[in-house]
Amino acid sequence: MKNLCIIPARGGSKRIPRKNIIDFLGKPLISYSIESALNSQIFDEVIVSSDDEEIIETALKFGAKVPFKRSTHLSDDYASSTAVIQDVIQILQKQGQNYDHVCCLYATAPLISADILKQAFENFIKNKSQFLFSACEFDYPIQRAFYLDEKKQVYMFDEKYYQSRSQDLTKAYHDAGAFYFGTSKAWLENDFMFRPHSSVFLLPRNLVCDIDTPQDLKFAKILYRVNYESFI
Repeated sequence: MKNLCIIPARGGSKRIPRKNIIDFLGKPLISYSIESALNSQIFDEVIVSSDDEEIIETALKFGAKVPFKRSTHLSDDYASSTAVIQDVIQILQKQGQNYDHVCCLYATAPLISADILKQAFENFIKNKSQFLFSACEFDYPIQRAFYLDEKKQVYMFDEKYYQSRSQDLTKAYHDAGAFYFGTSKAWLENDFMFRPHSSVFLLPRNLVCDIDTPQDLKFAKILYRVNYESFI
């Protein structure tokens, strides 16, 4: 059984320039994902897919492999992570390198430890699902959500839940945006995970932070210090 970890890391981030290699408590952000993947000892190879020379240099420095540079058409704002993973799998297959399981681990997931990856992989194998991805429970019932129109007026998405007690409503979960395990076959044949063929590895809210803005970055640093530095 051969396992591959692919860390997508393009260079063209907009809201946080150079996000994938920005300083995060003394090290490049991507280094945390690389080190967690390597230290988990579940992967035969840890590969970074990037179009950016500085990111590639950083990835190599921290022990990942970069066997080829990502093509331009998969490096813009519209290229999906699934397309990037499929591209890497197909290129490697053409080179005679085949893997049973492939994990997409985001470069912006410093809160994901090696132990979490190991536990998630064990669950993935045990569940025998096509995919397993990180998820988290919404901290408020989504049935009670509302939106604002162009005049900033309030409208519920579904008013029938207005009088419902929170504990009576079905719990809802969201993609934690950290890692995705799948069989190579599943990656190549699917472009949508939110179906019964997938299972999830639930993370507590204190280990979930989607880093898209400078504020997110500051919050992620706080969470990292709370979760990990107190044990050093």
